[in-house]
Amino acid sequence: MKKLLCVCLVLLARPLAAAPDPQWTLVRSTLTYHVSHPLHQMEGVSHAARGKGVCTAGECDVLVAVPLPSFNAGDTNRDLHMLQAARGATFPMVTVRTKVPESGAASGTIHVDLEVEFAGQTAHYKQVRFEVTTSGDETRITGTIPATLSDFKIDPPSLLTMPIENQIPVTVELTWKKNQ
Repeated sequence: MKKLLCVCLVLLARPLAAAPDPQWTLVRSTLTYHVSHPLHQMEGVSHAARGKGVCTAGECDVLVAVPLPSFNAGDTNRDLHMLQAARGATFPMVTVRTKVPESGAASGTIHVDLEVEFAGQTAHYKQVRFEVTTSGDETRITGTIPATLSDFKIDPPSLLTMPIENQIPVTVELTWKKNQ
């Protein structure tokens, strides 16, 4: 009877002792979009992104969200015009979702598929390249999302009747920390 009780306790304790699924939290971010116009170049920068990654079965589901009004181009008129063109009053958040192999947390290069929601539209980018650097308990991911205005059905704003270029690449620098 004692043996049966011991076996039952061991079998019941195993699921309780199992490690929880690893989770990651975004601790620092810099997202920079670049706009080209025949007369000038412009960038808007945000450090306000928030993110979380939950790993199960060797794969991490990652979500990053950034408030559209947090992007700063250094000119309040430009920032306001960007919000208007991107329908920021109706769609104030930009979100990015992806799945990353848990082994992708190691240093090196990864290629991931991205789902980006912006201006009320969703665009999918296949095999976007990111560099991963791990130092201590932090992992830094850098790369560029090859976004375009047409991906999100945004009419190119114009200055002096000349529209901006369709390409609006977004440079991403994210630092993640594994929750203990």
